[in-house]
Amino acid sequence: MEHSPVLFSEALQALAIKTDGIYIDCTFGRGGHSRGILNRLGPSGRLLALDRDADAIQSEWAREIASDKRFSLHHACFSSLQAIAEQEHVQGRVDGLLMDLGVSSPQLDTPERGFSFLYDGPLDMRMDHRSGLSAAQWLAEVDERDLVQVLFEFGEERFARRIARAIVEQRREQPLSTTRQLAELIVNSVPVREKHKHPATRTFQAIRIAVNRELEELKSGLEQAVDVLKPGGRLVVISFHSLEDRIAKRFIRAESGAKYDPGRLPIMESEIKKGILRKVGKAIKAGVDEVAKNPRSRSAIMRVAERL
Repeated sequence: MEHSPVLFSEALQALAIKTDGIYIDCTFGRGGHSRGILNRLGPSGRLLALDRDADAIQSEWAREIASDKRFSLHHACFSSLQAIAEQEHVQGRVDGLLMDLGVSSPQLDTPERGFSFLYDGPLDMRMDHRSGLSAAQWLAEVDERDLVQVLFEFGEERFARRIARAIVEQRREQPLSTTRQLAELIVNSVPVREKHKHPATRTFQAIRIAVNRELEELKSGLEQAVDVLKPGGRLVVISFHSLEDRIAKRFIRAESGAKYDPGRLPIMESEIKKGILRKVGKAIKAGVDEVAKNPRSRSAIMRVAERL
């Protein structure tokens, strides 16, 4: 059965796809958005897709559209966006760029990837499991104070100190190595439970964000997107938690207004740097029907901007 991503039709509409345009899907995943874009492109259109997950690059979904000459897929993260655009000779020529953030369903539903507390598996959590420290390795090394900060800032976990202390005490005896071990430790450390939310939800999110440097990658990708897009090109960002959405919202707002250096006064009008983005419409959330079919879409929020 073909997978339809969250806010699928809304994202394609926001991209304002031209049949001869050039587009970039920065998170290929299962290829849902990429297939949607290709279906709307003519023979002269082009689509570049990126994904930092090697499994996505080698997946059956990637193989299904690999033969399309209008399409190219790259094993890369957001911070490589500009380099890929230059490599493909589309720098400053892109009509639309899509970022569908967060962890994908295949990653969540594969115990071996270690993203979910619902399954028992190795404590990995890496988007690209071929590079960098796994969550288990990171937890075995991280300073307790830094761990508290990560849990509090990236997970908005009010029991961050309790959980961090329990992890540090546990690793003195034996380092954590599985998702079940971590989930059970968190359950035993948290004195109060949120209604309809597993106690490990916030901690797993925070550790995943830290291990993959997700927020740094997002900021880098957004900054590079402005230079990759052509005038009139659309930037579409779909986020799944407040930290990501806040970054996207603030970036669009910052790049939409006039800027100047307040250290040099008086300022000549010619010295004011004009905004390079224009916010398009209001933030969009999944509708009632979509949330009913896919509960994971409940937290999705989409923001759109246009390059001036």
